[in-house]
Amino acid sequence: MTHAGSCHCCRIAFQVEGDVAKVMECNCSLCSRRGSLLCFVPRARFRLTTPESDAAVYTFNKHVIRHHFCPTCGCAPFSFGTDPKGNEVAAVNVRCLPGVDLARLEVGRFDGRSL
Repeated sequence: MTHAGSCHCCRIAFQVEGDVAKVMECNCSLCSRRGSLLCFVPRARFRLTTPESDAAVYTFNKHVIRHHFCPTCGCAPFSFGTDPKGNEVAAVNVRCLPGVDLARLEVGRFDGRSL
């Protein structure tokens, strides 16, 4: 299934292909403040429909995950990084996918605070 998503003001828009029934809630200092619910997909299944230059990027800690956010509305809809096997992935904040029923999601917890 293909989902359309965006930041709040729609300056950053994207499409992601995949099942978003299972998401991850991380307790790291950034994710806990943002309230992100993340779905991970191969980078090839994520497509920006607006220019990448419209997004600002933030990295922290080990600087391996590129957290993209909108400089206009401040919303953080996705991040790019690599999985433990070295594959490029997109971490999509499913709260930025208007068609997803958040109450139906299976939420797993990740202890990012201890890393």
